[in-house]
Amino acid sequence: MSDARQPDPRRLRISVWGLVPVAIAALFGLFLWGLLNPSPNLPSVLIGKPVPQFVLPPITGRTEGFSTADLQGKVALVNFFASWCVPCRAEHPFVTELARNGVPVYGINYKDKAPDALAWLAELGDPFTRIGADTDGREGIEFGVYGLPETFVVASDGTVAYRVVGAITRATMDQTLLPLIRDLQRKAGGKTE
Repeated sequence: MSDARQPDPRRLRISVWGLVPVAIAALFGLFLWGLLNPSPNLPSVLIGKPVPQFVLPPITGRTEGFSTADLQGKVALVNFFASWCVPCRAEHPFVTELARNGVPVYGINYKDKAPDALAWLAELGDPFTRIGADTDGREGIEFGVYGLPETFVVASDGTVAYRVVGAITRATMDQTLLPLIRDLQRKAGGKTE
């Protein structure tokens, strides 16, 4: 006979269940870190390529939708947003400031209910030149959007020049977006509208 003791199965079960909260906490921590630290420089297959062709209807309650044709001949931003998106709310003052600085900002309302989107715009202000309703998310797929918000800088020739994944911050706006937009405008002969 061996003196080796066999582990108590009940004790083993307790120690495995003790790891479950640790694993959940670790996953939650990674998720939270990802939300708070998005990388604005993730590559996009669209950089240097034409904006996808689309025609989006207006949000119910508005008269004008948004299409690829609206972007031709000007440097502009295309911002994917939704009323249910918390980081969209955080970036909204910067989107508004960009519009006030003369940058045409076009919105694509992503998988949102029209009344919610309209209430959100009424509360926070509407900086968008036009907004298209992407109720089924199809246009988000065409742009390669995988989370909100996402913003694309479009050059006057209709190509995507830059992509911001996550909320626009003061640093992103001042250090990256405005210099890039001004440079693209200069190259295009100053066209913004």
